[in-house]
Order: sequence, then structure tokens, then C-alpha cells
Amino acid sequence: METYQIIILALVQGLTEFLPVSSSAHLILVAELMGWGNEGLVLDVATHLGTLVAVVFYFRHDLRVLIQAWLRPSSSSATDRRLGALLLIGSIPGLYIGWMEAEWVQENLRGIEIIAWATIGFGLLLWVADRWGGTRHELAEITKTQALLVGMAQVLALIPGTSRSGITITAGRFLGMTRQTAARFSFLLAIPILAAAGSYGALQIWRGESLISATDFLLAATVSASAGFACIWAFLRLLEKVGFLPFIIYRLVLGLVLLYIL
Repeated sequence: METYQIIILALVQGLTEFLPVSSSAHLILVAELMGWGNEGLVLDVATHLGTLVAVVFYFRHDLRVLIQAWLRPSSSSATDRRLGALLLIGSIPGLYIGWMEAEWVQENLRGIEIIAWATIGFGLLLWVADRWGGTRHELAEITKTQALLVGMAQVLALIPGTSRSGITITAGRFLGMTRQTAARFSFLLAIPILAAAGSYGALQIWRGESLISATDFLLAATVSASAGFACIWAFLRLLEKVGFLPFIIYRLVLGLVLLYIL
């Protein structure tokens, strides 16, 4: 794969991983429309690790508090310990189903028609959730049941076009979380999933199932990390001003264009 292809795909992954527009769908579409074929395991691992670095670095202070709460519970607040437990609960469904069904999804759900309908359908669902969802709960008020329900919704992100951040934010808004709370919980919930995806791919590479260029790997990871960090920073600052409507409109237009092309 050429250097410019790596940069473009890494940018796509970094810019779309944390927006409610589906990074997997955009990676598939860019590769298909440009005639590049499958982006390959190595690039997939590199870009996922890059976005993992981005979210960990952005929330480094929050994560340090959570880790300290687990290591030294007697000197930490109950709220911090509870948030760590909620992230663990919310991660279980996605990690389990992703491990069991990842190969089936890869083989059966990468079609452009599926991406188009998922882009439209889950975009409309986000609009409904944001329009009629309540704003009762801040991050410290999320319950174990809510965390589990958001985690169960995250499973749907295995379908390209759904968007992991989009479906978890949608679930959060339906459950009464504010926009900021839903977005921040979604981003924190991405950490275990991205770590698992990157580790699984790295294991396959270590087993010799894919060749790797260290330079290309580092380039892809760096570009996706930089783009991902910038995306999180901008999204959380603009969220209260622009809301989700621009992303919903984008999803609807993209889905309709894809159906028209088909």
C-alpha cells in the first residue's frame, strides 16, 4: 500500500472513530470507491492503536483518577470507584460478542447496501434520541443498569454504518444522559474496545498471519492518533453549540447517495 493511501485511511479512521458517523463504514467505502481493496490487518491494527492512544491521552487525568481509585480504594471517592465499575460493566457485552462473532461480521456485513441502510436508520434513531431524550443524568449519576444497556447497544456497532460512538451516544440520550455525559461516557467506553481490537490484531500479526512494515505501522498509528485527539477535542467543545444535527444530516445524505449509486 502506498504512503498516501495509508495517510488517507489513517485520517479517516482518526476523524470518524469518535464522531457518530461510523469509522468502519468510511474505511470500507473509501477503500471500495478508490479501488484499494481491503485495507489490511496491519493498517487496521495500527489505526485502532492510534485512536486508542488519542482517547487515553485526552482522558489521561480521568483515567489516572480511576486507576488510583482501584489501586487505593480507601483514599479515593466512591464516585470514582463506581465509574470504573460502570465502564467495566458497559464493556462486557461488546467484548464478548465481538470476540465470538467478529469473523462472521467481517464475512457477511461489509456490503455497501448494509452500510447505507445502517447509516440512515441509526442516524434517524440518533435524531429521535436527541430530540426526545431527557437531560437528567450527569456522568456521576449513571447507574449500573444504564451502563449495561449502553454496553449492549455498543454491540450493534459491529454492523458497519452503525457507528460505535453514535449508537452508544444514542443509547445514553434515550436513558436521559446529557449530550456531554453521553459523549464522554461513550469515549471512555471506547478504551477497552479499542484495546481489545488492537490486541487481537497484534496477536494475529505476531502469529505471522500478516506481514508488517514498521515504518508504515508507525505512520498509520501517528496519523490516526493525531486526528483522533483533534476530533475529540473539537467535538466535545462544539457539541453544545451544534448538537448532533449536522452529523444526522450527513448520515442521511451519505446513505441516500449510496443507495442511489447502488
